[in-house]
Amino acid sequence: MGHRCWLLAITLFVAFPSWSAAQVPDFRVVVVSESADIVTWLKPSANGLVVDRVVPVGTMPSDIDGPHNVAMAPDGKSYYITVAHGTPFGSLWKLNSSTDSLLGRVQVELFPTTISMTPDGQYAFVANSDFYGDHPRTNFVSVIHAPTMRKIADIPACDMPHGVKVNHAGNRVYVSCMHSDEILELEVSTLTVSRRAGTGSRHSMASDDACSPTFVSVSPDDKRLYVACNHGNTLQVWDATTLHRMQEIKVGNGAYNVEPSPDGKLVLVTNKKEQSVSLIDATRLTELARIPTSKTMVHGIAYSPDASWAYISCESVGVDPGAVDVIDLTAHKRIASIAVPGQPTGITTVTLRSPERR
Repeated sequence: MGHRCWLLAITLFVAFPSWSAAQVPDFRVVVVSESADIVTWLKPSANGLVVDRVVPVGTMPSDIDGPHNVAMAPDGKSYYITVAHGTPFGSLWKLNSSTDSLLGRVQVELFPTTISMTPDGQYAFVANSDFYGDHPRTNFVSVIHAPTMRKIADIPACDMPHGVKVNHAGNRVYVSCMHSDEILELEVSTLTVSRRAGTGSRHSMASDDACSPTFVSVSPDDKRLYVACNHGNTLQVWDATTLHRMQEIKVGNGAYNVEPSPDGKLVLVTNKKEQSVSLIDATRLTELARIPTSKTMVHGIAYSPDASWAYISCESVGVDPGAVDVIDLTAHKRIASIAVPGQPTGITTVTLRSPERR
């Protein structure tokens, strides 16, 4: 599986979480690097984050494979990575969380981006964005039977589906479509599109008032949808029952990823063109803070299991490495940062279970 060796440079910010050695949480932060073809496992420590291990991925020795997103199986025993490049299609990889051995690989469609798992761990939904193909066109959401790693459906979706999120009940999937400027609702039971709604008034990213939604997330109670508008520089809040837009909140330039905290109290939005993260009060639907990040090109969001900290991936620019920033969600500030090379993008966390504890 491995085909490259990378030297990981590490830098830490001057302030750290106040953990003693006995208090360090037993979870990991996992981030993929798109132009380095690696997965980096990071361990919380008294000094913020340290590297636990680095895992090479990919099959092309002379080209970039492009791992873009990472998702954990609900039981934490395996993890899934979208690999964007292939001949010509991308793929979904399944790896063992303890040994990092490859458990399965399946071809999907052109340029797979994000992944979302059903709560029972049976199905993985993958958005295929096709960044470089002709547009407008209809791209697909691939459905994978996770235990066997077999593709069971390619659902015709929309023009450039980028974000995909299964709700917590496991019966619906939401998709954000960048080029057709809409969100879709899929039924898990039938694997069909049940509803769609425009996120911009003209339903086209060519319009001045376009949203161009890059990502969609679901509140912990499944009652709301949160949509990041990359063109509109806003966070849209939707009623998941009626699929009607409730409110639109101004955030930073280039809103990219959006995730509610596990306790449902906060919503974070990465502002990819502004080097910041917007912190939103989920009850009042107002921006509490806009927190500067250590690097430009802000990308993904993950949370500690207790919702005390957020972990933000920042992509590399040129020879300058990317980073994972640690944000204190009580103090509303960045408290640590660790350098990660090769364009870190997708990020998640996992609570360790035996024998994964290290």
